[in-house]
Amino acid sequence: MPQVLASLSAQDALVAVMVAISVSDERIRTAELVAIERMVNHMPIFATYDIDRIQRVAKTVYALFEEEDGLDALFGLVRDAVPEKYFETAYALACDVAAADGTIREGELRLLEEIRDELMLDRLHAAAIEWGARVRHLSL
Repeated sequence: MPQVLASLSAQDALVAVMVAISVSDERIRTAELVAIERMVNHMPIFATYDIDRIQRVAKTVYALFEEEDGLDALFGLVRDAVPEKYFETAYALACDVAAADGTIREGELRLLEEIRDELMLDRLHAAAIEWGARVRHLSL
């Protein structure tokens, strides 16, 4: 697998979480891809990130999702790469991608729950992050 990354930088892992939430309902929506690109282009946490890596990170996520224990492997890569103080950031990014198209689908909800559990996020903090994402993506 030449395009698959064996390890991830912290920024790669944050991108991987966003890509994973986008593909969790088996359909990648344009609004979600635009949200990922916008966040990578404008958020300070990605200031030094090489945007050309997104495609390789995405291929890594796709390959992992095809494996039986791929989700567990993805969470392992994320926990290894992202410092614990950024776990809430990872969850916030995932919530923003899930909410980007105006609807959070069942597959996205399940994966968000797994991310909360895997990253051991406080339920109250997670609820606040979810609420923030929801209100940021409302339309009139």
